[in-house]
This record gives sequence, C-alpha cells and structure tokens, in this order.
Amino acid sequence: MKHDDILDNLLKNEDLRYKLNDKEILDQVIMILYSGFETMSTTSMMAIKYLHDHPAALQELRDEHFVIRKRKKPEEPIKWNDYKSMSFTRAVIFETSRLATIVNGVLRMTTEEMELNGFVIPRRWRIYVYTREINYDPFLYPEPLKFNPWRWLDKSMESHNYCFLFGGGSRLCPGKELGIVTISTFLHYFVTQYRWEEVGGEKILKFPRVEAPNGLHVRVSKY
Repeated sequence: MKHDDILDNLLKNEDLRYKLNDKEILDQVIMILYSGFETMSTTSMMAIKYLHDHPAALQELRDEHFVIRKRKKPEEPIKWNDYKSMSFTRAVIFETSRLATIVNGVLRMTTEEMELNGFVIPRRWRIYVYTREINYDPFLYPEPLKFNPWRWLDKSMESHNYCFLFGGGSRLCPGKELGIVTISTFLHYFVTQYRWEEVGGEKILKFPRVEAPNGLHVRVSKY
C-alpha cells in the first residue's frame, strides 16, 4: 500500500544523502504534527477572537483584503504578490502571537556551568527558556495587554533581539514564513466572505499554554 504523504516519503528516504533512522523519523512526525499544525490552528483561533473583539482592527484587515479582491475575478485565487502586499495581515498575526503567546519558550542546553540566583545549573543541562513575560514588558511593548497590530507596521520590530515569537538566530523556526502564508490565506478568505459572532466556549486559558478548553464557538454568516 502506498501513501503519497510526508511519512511515506520519510520512510522511503533512499534519495536522501543522510538516512533517517526510526527514532529520527518519529521525531520529524511529532515535530510536523505539533509545530506545523497546532501552532497555526491556535494562532488562527486567537486571531479570530481578537478581531471579533476589536472592530477597528477587523475593518482595517478587511479593507486590505478587499483591495486585493477588487483586482481579481470572483474565483481567482490569490498569488504571491498579493500575499506580499498584506502588511496589516502580517501585523495582526504577529500581534496575535505576542499577546496570546502561542509559543511561550525555547528549548536550549547549557554550554557551561552557571549560577543563577544562588542555584548552580550544570553544564549540558537541558533547559526551557521561558520567554512569555518578555511579550508583556511595557518597556518593550507600550500598553502590552492591548491588542495593537499597528505596532508591527514598524518592520524593525520583527528583528529586535527580544522578539522570540518564532525563536531566533540559527534556531529560528524553519516554518515561520510558511505558517504566516497559511494563516494569511485563511484570513483573506474568511474576512472577505464571512462575518461571525461568538456563541459560547469563549473561555480562553493562556497559562501554561494557550487553549480553549471548550473550543471557541462562533456563528458564521455570509458577508
């Protein structure tokens, strides 16, 4: 039986220069399922939540996408140049990621023994660098608890060394741009074709990780 999917391609990796063993294949599958799916779906959910609660941001997002739609036939799909013009959409995604803190930390290993607040952390210990609170520092983000996508229209914000929304340096998330493209495409069709209202399940937990225990329930109608 043949399945033309990612797992099948990992298993038949005869064309790869470096052959993956079973443990490495399992690691890749887990990474794809979690990092490549759960984070995007949660970000999309929270974007819908924040846009519902902030009509001005929703209207500006709609305006951006209706400009794109006016250039196209009804069923014509969006293209790369259309995506590149979605500056406010990108800002909405970054602000959603910051305020909801979809990814709240990064995994690292200590390269040498160090002392922190009287505790000795041995060399080569695996540690979790908790970056969540950086996103709520009023010095870095004025009015940090306010949903303000406009702050990200300053493109230099993405490159600041305190911005860990997608990791950083050589450990930058390899799926960063793919994830942004995917969510941007979803938002394009959702905000231009539908309106929505919350009808329950609006309880959102943000600690230790973002989730809606009962789901985020919305009633959708044609725009």
